[in-house]
Amino acid sequence: MLFSKKKDIVGVDIGSSSVKLVELREGKAGYQLVNVGVLPLPAEAIVDNTLMDSSSIVETIKNLVGTLNIDAKEAVCSISGNAVIIRKISLPVMPVEELEDQIHWEAEQYIPFDINDVNVDFQILSPDEQDPSKMSVLLVASKKDIINDYLAVFAEAGLKLVVVDVDSFAVQNAYESNYDADPSEVVALVNIGASIMNLNVVRDGISLFTRDVQIGGNLYTEEIQKQFGLNSESAEMKKLTATTSGDPRLIDILQRVNETIALEMRRSLDFYNSTAGEGRISKVYLSGGAGKTPMLMDSVQQRLALPIEMLDPLARVMVSEKDFDAGYLNEVAPMLAVAVGLATRRLGDK
Repeated sequence: MLFSKKKDIVGVDIGSSSVKLVELREGKAGYQLVNVGVLPLPAEAIVDNTLMDSSSIVETIKNLVGTLNIDAKEAVCSISGNAVIIRKISLPVMPVEELEDQIHWEAEQYIPFDINDVNVDFQILSPDEQDPSKMSVLLVASKKDIINDYLAVFAEAGLKLVVVDVDSFAVQNAYESNYDADPSEVVALVNIGASIMNLNVVRDGISLFTRDVQIGGNLYTEEIQKQFGLNSESAEMKKLTATTSGDPRLIDILQRVNETIALEMRRSLDFYNSTAGEGRISKVYLSGGAGKTPMLMDSVQQRLALPIEMLDPLARVMVSEKDFDAGYLNEVAPMLAVAVGLATRRLGDK
């Protein structure tokens, strides 16, 4: 029905180190924060985007849903890295209905798996600037067994998974919900999690370039483990207290890993700039738990020579001061970009 009330839905970002849950309610004035929570996952629960310890992930989601007294029964999650294939392709201009009939045949040429083993989705981006008889189409595919693993985890946690998104596009949703973007401006959205960095170059609501790099906050922990001879838990604690400890060895590790991440970011964005006809990047927004690592923004700024800003996924979300602790939200906001973007999604969205 045209005026039927939209069901409440929860955005659940299952990262390799934690599960982030956000519930938003959409009103005339925008989104209102209903629920938010973050819980850690055991080490190795997720390895290379594969759910290795499903029971721990189920328990963590259940704990969040129970602790936050969530009534919603539908959820949205996302995938990234080698779990998903994203290709920008050029096709003859045709109606959406016709493309829906043809997309599997078109996708076969670009996907290195049996087409019967993957789920395929697409979005028509824009007419081809060089050839008006063609259009740019974003093709997204994921293996069915990966999607089935997520469906099973959510079902076991008591939730119905209604949308599976992509991390990069979820961050883009969070950005577009909270910022007034200049239609001519090209921005890079860089989300740095524990084990993966998602890069998405965007202009006027259209994704121009995406890349996932297997690098993230775990690199700091691994280096601290090696240098100090600690287990992963102790190394993680040491990482979190790095700036207050004043330990020069620790500061040196942070700076070296910051430099590694900044260089990897520069390589990817240089590749976009060298191949893009759509305009050069003018600003970078950082998000993700590792994005707020001390001195990382300075390293990125030096390497990219571009304005850098931390993305605030709650910038325009209405928050009740009596229901939420401002200090807590400020602390967790950088790691909520994917979850907030997911929470804006609804069944039937494109």
